[in-house]
Amino acid sequence: MNAPDSLEGKLREHLGVPAVLTAQEDLLPYAFDGTAALRQVPRAVVFARSAEQVATVLRLAGAAGVPVVTRGSGTGLSGGSVPVPGALVLCLVEMDRILEIDTRNLTLRAEAGVITQQIYDAADAAGLFYPPDPGSMKVSTIGGNVAENSGGLRGLKYGVTRDYVMGLEVVLADGSICWLGNKCVKDVAGYNLRDLFIGSEGTLGVITQVLLKLLPKPAARATLLATFAQMDAAAETVSAIIAAKIIPCTLEFLDQKTIRCVEDFAHVGLPTEAAALLLIETDGHPAAVADEISRIEALCRERGATTLKRAADAAEATRLATARRSAFSALARLRPTTILEDVTVPRSELAAMIRFVGETAARYRLEVATFGHFGDGNLHPTFLTDERDAGEMHRVEEALKDIFAQALALGGTITGEHGVGLAKRSFLRGQMGDASYALLKAVKRAIDPDGLLNPGKATE
Repeated sequence: MNAPDSLEGKLREHLGVPAVLTAQEDLLPYAFDGTAALRQVPRAVVFARSAEQVATVLRLAGAAGVPVVTRGSGTGLSGGSVPVPGALVLCLVEMDRILEIDTRNLTLRAEAGVITQQIYDAADAAGLFYPPDPGSMKVSTIGGNVAENSGGLRGLKYGVTRDYVMGLEVVLADGSICWLGNKCVKDVAGYNLRDLFIGSEGTLGVITQVLLKLLPKPAARATLLATFAQMDAAAETVSAIIAAKIIPCTLEFLDQKTIRCVEDFAHVGLPTEAAALLLIETDGHPAAVADEISRIEALCRERGATTLKRAADAAEATRLATARRSAFSALARLRPTTILEDVTVPRSELAAMIRFVGETAARYRLEVATFGHFGDGNLHPTFLTDERDAGEMHRVEEALKDIFAQALALGGTITGEHGVGLAKRSFLRGQMGDASYALLKAVKRAIDPDGLLNPGKATE
């Protein structure tokens, strides 16, 4: 047991003994997140149940000069919630209440630790719709989604988490509790401070509560599976769909390796001989959905689709979507370490980028599968490797450098939805340029002058 005058002792005094973990075996699960090969055991873990308790933690940690890393479910894929040496992990999973569903204003207010799927289910039960759907939505927390500005399969039509945050409660490094935003559809008073914290990866403040915009539930959906013998044909089909002024809800892509792994894992009847697969979903008014899915089918045929399968009912549509969502799990069965990467390029450059990933994998003698959100240009090259093999991991690092450089050369970005975290911080300046990067650091210094909130991430 730590001395009463130690940081841990003071935290126990204010939050209770069970809320503070210091035993080595208790700390190990908080040493990593969903990112491969990044681990650091924290100094301690503390569980807060209110914004006031979060403020207490930050004030005590700040007085002791101890860095604080905020954590939800730990599903991040850029090392954003991996502790730095000597850090305190502040876990918000016990702040798990949905506080209000306002059907008159189409909003939902929740604490940061609520699971994303529960947000969706609560909205659905009220006849409403929360669109953002990160692949980890069954286990990730809404606070983590906001801190990372998470994307998802429905991003093409509906956007990302940022597009649904109307307000948030955030605790600053000095313990100040701020509410940013409101239920108003229009509000241009002052700087847009709310958006500053969305996607800030816990480096500016601790998000404790969110106010989310909901939409009316779409009246109808249709799902189509299209396969192609050539990658370029699939990419051209995506461009043709968008050019026809059709914006599907979902426009997903799997390469052949991913198709085969998913079919072996999920057994949903995917054609394993295909070079590329598109999973397309459209939603809205029944008449519009019927028209759009027919036009999409025609565009797929015109560009050489080898098979077309329209889901017969909602159950089959769910099975097909689940197959896409299981891609990471299916691939992870092949090798001891799975590194799920994340780059985005303009849609016109998709085929070129996928070819480059394949050429890079061959050049470095690596096993890579690629899938992702074709509709918005977001690709997930997934490296199947073994972190115990130092030589292979070095080749992975070199391959990733080439892939990030190529994405930028094609007018893209080093991350479309996973964030910067620890994994990509060395590449951020190259994307932003010196002046913009200096501005980023100036914002960090202004809001967290002692650099104690999630240090070493994104802006470092």
